[in-house]
Amino acid sequence: MHSGALYLPMDEALFQEQLGWLDRLWEFNATRPSQLEKREALLRELFAEIGEGCYIEPPLHANWGGRHVHFGRNIYANFNLTLVDDTHIYVGDNTMFGPNVVVATAGHPLLPELREQGYQYNAPVHIGRNCWIGAGAILLPGVTVGDNAVIGAGSIVTKDVPANTLAVGNPCRVLREIGEHDRAFYFKDRRIDDSALW
Repeated sequence: MHSGALYLPMDEALFQEQLGWLDRLWEFNATRPSQLEKREALLRELFAEIGEGCYIEPPLHANWGGRHVHFGRNIYANFNLTLVDDTHIYVGDNTMFGPNVVVATAGHPLLPELREQGYQYNAPVHIGRNCWIGAGAILLPGVTVGDNAVIGAGSIVTKDVPANTLAVGNPCRVLREIGEHDRAFYFKDRRIDDSALW
């Protein structure tokens, strides 16, 4: 699963292990909004790593229940985060996910005969620290998103995105670097009032 080689994911031993994690994920998604401590305890059990101050809005969807997910500190994920965590997903501190984001590590060969037999391969995804992944974005297997990058809503990330950039579209492309303009304006022509923030 973690080597990048082709394999058969319906191997009985793998499947039984996966079902156990999916049962625990079901428990997380069935929690009440007021059961914050229970949610936190379940996430610590489910994820490979999860730092302090993380908050994930249910429902959370994950192929392995988060077993191969490594979250840093202070990560926020809005509703319907989908983590196809057949191999490792790494997310740095202070990153935010909009609703309906998909992070996929699994792929299938183009050759029809191999797909017909059910073969799959996996490639890890790396998301840096202090990133913002906009609503409905899709990150495909093997991509890296650099620190402080912003991925526009609805973007499909097929290639690496450099740090400190705004990237948008299908396929996702770097629109511009994040820079001086962004120190003055937070949205279109709306100016940042430094006196109210700092």
